[in-house]
Amino acid sequence: MSENGNGSVFAALLGRKVGMTRVYDPSGTIVPVTVVQAGPCVITQIKTEDGKDGYNAVQLGFEDVKDRRSTKPIVGHCKKTGQTSTKRFFREVRLAAKPVVAAGSTVDVSLFDAIKLVDVVGISKGKGFQGVMKRWNFGGQPGSHGTERKHRSPGSIGGGQGTRGHGRAIKKGKKMAGHLGVEQVTARNLALVGVDKEKHLLLIKGTVPGANGEVVFVRKAKAVPPRHDAA
Repeated sequence: MSENGNGSVFAALLGRKVGMTRVYDPSGTIVPVTVVQAGPCVITQIKTEDGKDGYNAVQLGFEDVKDRRSTKPIVGHCKKTGQTSTKRFFREVRLAAKPVVAAGSTVDVSLFDAIKLVDVVGISKGKGFQGVMKRWNFGGQPGSHGTERKHRSPGSIGGGQGTRGHGRAIKKGKKMAGHLGVEQVTARNLALVGVDKEKHLLLIKGTVPGANGEVVFVRKAKAVPPRHDAA
């Protein structure tokens, strides 16, 4: 599936979540935004449908890293594009048509000039070991009527009806207490409030996954609601 669904044109960048600030819209209303320093990214590889890969895509490389802190295959992969620097992070963007950009070229936030909505992919914050109410939004036990020190417990987990055909064993994937967070999350259809080309910044309204300083992947929104025009 194409990341953008717009032929050979793509709007996607790797970047780092900087933090939050606020801006003012034309009417003077305060808009809270998350600042993402996106790119510049280097096109480290081109894949085409008529080539050995069998599909159209571009590979983005982001953030320089010393060769001694990388691996020889990655260093050689980056050198093929004519770049003198090795990149730390990579992300592939599939396209519907053959890419029009060349390997070794640089792309920046100007890709998002005419875009209103974006998707942001990142790794969520780790919250450690959590109970079922925080992890799965369980309602908990009654607040009265004899409940004693069990208000946030999951209740019965081995009932025969819920495991019919499997004996009394608990099914795999049962919603129970456990580790929460540190998983890939995609925040969809976030409003792109502003683009700062000089500082390579995107101002995004809405929930951006991950802690400040974490790497995120920003792309043009793929599933735009009918009431919006993502341009």
